[in-house]
Amino acid sequence: MHQIVIDELSPMERDNIDSYLKRSLKHGPMIGLYWLTLPDDLLSPVQHKHQPCGPFHVAIEVERDKMRCELLVRSESNLHCHCTAYATSAQRQFIFDFIDRMIKEEQIRA
Repeated sequence: MHQIVIDELSPMERDNIDSYLKRSLKHGPMIGLYWLTLPDDLLSPVQHKHQPCGPFHVAIEVERDKMRCELLVRSESNLHCHCTAYATSAQRQFIFDFIDRMIKEEQIRA
């Protein structure tokens, strides 16, 4: 799995990240799992053609001492469709910008 990992988080940093994600993102089906929704203008051509499969998200998971962000863009309604794919360059930049903003705002030093 291609992913971004921020590890060696202190308990306070982990709580700050979790709080930020709770305020900013859609909650996933499990505790500590969040969905970063991609804007329509960043969808790939295949994802644009598959609007009924949308919205499209990447998963961010907060664990005891780390945060992981998958670089797999998932369909909310159809996990086995070919519109689920690894993030394009533009989508990766969107993800990195979100994470960079979160790290700065929450003063993460890990």
